[in-house]
Amino acid sequence: MSQDNFFGGFVVGTLFGGIVGGVAGALVASKLASSDAAEDRNNLAEKKQPSLDLSNEEGIEAARRSLEDKIARLNEAIDDVQHQLEGVESVNGGTHHDNGEQAVNQN
Repeated sequence: MSQDNFFGGFVVGTLFGGIVGGVAGALVASKLASSDAAEDRNNLAEKKQPSLDLSNEEGIEAARRSLEDKIARLNEAIDDVQHQLEGVESVNGGTHHDNGEQAVNQN
């Protein structure tokens, strides 16, 4: 009888905890999403870039430079993440391969 009560209590506790945790997570996520959205709107308003005139060569050149700068920043961010992941793999004993396949640690 004791095992049946334990199992029933476990199931009820799991369901109740899941429901309470789900509701709490949804509330927190909605609050974070609304504050992040407001922050993003403020950042966009502050960082609004001037519109580029693509009707002449100077405007096209300015747009090209702007895109090159953005691509360079993205490439730097990608490299940083790759270096961070390499550090994690070395801690875990794996090695990094450029072809995307996971290495097998052979001892």
